[in-house]
Amino acid sequence: MTVTVLQRRDRTSPPYINVMAAGVVYEGKRGSVEALRKVDLSIQRGEFLTIVGRSGSGKSTLLRLIGGLLAPSSGVVTIAGDIVLDPPRQARFVAQDYTQSLLPWLTVADNVRFGLRHAVDANHSPGSVDQIIELVGLTAARKRYPRELSGGMQQRVAIARALASKPDILLLDEAFGSVDALSRASLQEMILDLWGKLGFTAVLVTHDIDEAIYLSDRVAVMNEGGFGVKGDYAIRLGRPRDQVETRELPQYLEYRRQLLSDVHSSDRKEVVS
Repeated sequence: MTVTVLQRRDRTSPPYINVMAAGVVYEGKRGSVEALRKVDLSIQRGEFLTIVGRSGSGKSTLLRLIGGLLAPSSGVVTIAGDIVLDPPRQARFVAQDYTQSLLPWLTVADNVRFGLRHAVDANHSPGSVDQIIELVGLTAARKRYPRELSGGMQQRVAIARALASKPDILLLDEAFGSVDALSRASLQEMILDLWGKLGFTAVLVTHDIDEAIYLSDRVAVMNEGGFGVKGDYAIRLGRPRDQVETRELPQYLEYRRQLLSDVHSSDRKEVVS
């Protein structure tokens, strides 16, 4: 099987999220550090895209650019044609460390309700919190506090809070990386179910190649040192996917081989000015 690597994608509609020649330079006492250099990446509305790469390749920096948590030193990021200058109202962010993101003095329901503060749609019914709690499978735990929940359940609360305001974009920074393997698989199934039901655009950063293939429509591989996108892979696996059967498909194994080879390759593709 030959895996399709998208060097230039022909799309009939303009991208929903567009990163154009984006660069990030951090200034410090010992001089400047270039975290990203001329990154180009476009994402269609409703797509599930995952960003992978070695540590230090700029994955989380790129995600923060898209989420308006960081301003580019050069280039531009747009969502629906508008330049991202601040955190956009249509996007929500889910971090890896749920222990730092949840408010320990609030119950599950109140933590989720906290996510409605800056809702895109201000006319939410009181039932919207209960509905999203049900979607993440925590109805029985709605009156419990974070300390009374497992790690996987706490991350479900964090995801529910992010989705309570019905965002168009969900940004996930290693969102499943702090839980055990079984909880991780359960969270993967949950996010795919939510993505299918709610229709948001998902952008995930992960070190886990298998996770990237299993979840995504596309996988973007970052160059070492933040030097742009090295490879852009269309993942042409059918949906719905299965934790056992999908991962045994010859196509899946070929994607895995090519992505691992790309990530671990020491050849950096320089961005040409």
